[in-house]
Amino acid sequence: MSLKHLAIGVLVVVCAFVAPAAAQKNELSGILGRTFIADQGISGAPSYDPYLRFGEGLTFEVNYARRVLEGNLWSVALEVPFVVDPVEKVHSEQDLTPKQYASFFVTPAARLSVFPEQAVSPWVSFGGGFGYFHESSTLEFGEANPGKTGTSTGVLQGGVGLDVRISRHFTLRGEGRDFWSGVPQLNVDTGKSREHNIFAGGGIVWHF
Repeated sequence: MSLKHLAIGVLVVVCAFVAPAAAQKNELSGILGRTFIADQGISGAPSYDPYLRFGEGLTFEVNYARRVLEGNLWSVALEVPFVVDPVEKVHSEQDLTPKQYASFFVTPAARLSVFPEQAVSPWVSFGGGFGYFHESSTLEFGEANPGKTGTSTGVLQGGVGLDVRISRHFTLRGEGRDFWSGVPQLNVDTGKSREHNIFAGGGIVWHF
């Protein structure tokens, strides 16, 4: 799947939500944070440093949501988180490791909020979608990357967060999301076919 196809997919999903939403409660959020990925052991690597290590990539999220169900103390919204980690650094003692990669996740989800009309509202989210890794064309030590430089994957997403209302139309948001995805092609054998991409961040939500 190319980045162009990913962008088209995002547009289609967002339009599907927006089209019937004129009489609904909508929100658009922007979140800034970091993605954390645990070190992974490399099969056959030198014993003094047998790990694949990841940088803590600066990550951006844009999220459209619309409320579809609500009660006195709760509400359910459909949301489309689009999360981009443009530069995830990679390090190992193996000569074939790409210098870095970018990741893109789109995971339509259902979000359950408690006390949605109060000053403070916690929430949980669960959904699934797809992702794309764009591996660097150069290796960590400068040579050309002989491996694959585009990897698509299915993704499951689970998240928790807290919204704090600052005005009628705006709230502050802190959140954490786990994107459980396939792995990028990094030219080493870690024995893993999936990994946890933990995103933690904060930002602002516009309600309209």
